[in-house]
Amino acid sequence: MGRLKVMAKVMVSLPDDLLAEVDRTARARGTTRSGLLAEAARREIDRRDAALMRAAIERLQSRATRCGWPTQADLEADKNERDERDIRL
Repeated sequence: MGRLKVMAKVMVSLPDDLLAEVDRTARARGTTRSGLLAEAARREIDRRDAALMRAAIERLQSRATRCGWPTQADLEADKNERDERDIRL
């Protein structure tokens, strides 16, 4: 037999207009108010922190540069050269 998930019950305060929107959205998606709020909480918790993402991108760009890969500035300069050449033709 499968195990039952134990779920805590919580009380939250929401403005009436937000609660009405939550209920409408839950109905439209075929879920419950609790299901919608649980999904929203999970999505918020799993969301990547923008500062951490920027730092990871900078580390990757630094490694790529050390490996000899072109930088964004290099790619943009190449594109500008091609565009100028195409205009002259």
